[in-house]
Amino acid sequence: MFFDALEKELKIHNFSQKTVKTYLYFNQDLLKFCQKEPAAVKESDIKAYLNHLLEQGKSGATARLALNSLKFYYFRIRKRRFNYLSGSNLPKKPKRLPVVLSKEEVARLLGSVSNPKHKLILALMYSAGLRVGEVVKLKTEDIDFDNKIIWVRQGKGKKDRRSVISEKLLDVLKHLVNVKKVGQYLFSGQKPARHLSTRSAEKIFQKALKNANIKKSAACHSLRHSFATHLLENGTDIRYIQTLLGHQSLETTQIYTKVSNKFLSQIESPLDNLR
Repeated sequence: MFFDALEKELKIHNFSQKTVKTYLYFNQDLLKFCQKEPAAVKESDIKAYLNHLLEQGKSGATARLALNSLKFYYFRIRKRRFNYLSGSNLPKKPKRLPVVLSKEEVARLLGSVSNPKHKLILALMYSAGLRVGEVVKLKTEDIDFDNKIIWVRQGKGKKDRRSVISEKLLDVLKHLVNVKKVGQYLFSGQKPARHLSTRSAEKIFQKALKNANIKKSAACHSLRHSFATHLLENGTDIRYIQTLLGHQSLETTQIYTKVSNKFLSQIESPLDNLR
């Protein structure tokens, strides 16, 4: 198989299973597109393939992911150099601000959910700044009631981190943990040994968003964005927020200064002063 060495190298470098699958897919898809073996692939083939992805309506982000997948294989595994891979002029990633829900909208969202476990999933994402993939993988031993801490095990970048537990969630979490065994997921899927899927959690969020009549183009991740923004507006030091979110760079966390309403709400529009 052409890509055994690629798969092995990715695993040696501790890439996630999702990334391994993605890198293998794009390298296999390139060969399918140009009908060649790796040794015969030319720079023009790679350029044509990436243009093909864009013409199919794939996003610039998808094309960049394909580019990185091909670069890893041909540079690192096959020791080949293509100028196009080194300096490709793919569309730049659009700089969009995160979608943030106001405190009132978060309250409406949570209030629109009648299922206690569904409400807890959304409440945990907001109250602790958890990604959807992190909340569904929480296990009984990840909740430290004595220190009021949630442990996120092997989050993004395969790093452990800690976050806070809301006082309002302590009792419901204790009840849930008490009926589970050590090692069990807090939120089980259709099979008890498996966790709830991220897709199911997204559906829970979207249903709540609709029921709360919130028109913003929000997703589960908006609760994490809202967590960070509301902490910032409450005066929490941005470096503490960085730690709670698990950001490696402070620059990543500083995006929330651009969506905070703390200072913007104090500025009067010049229209309000017209007579």
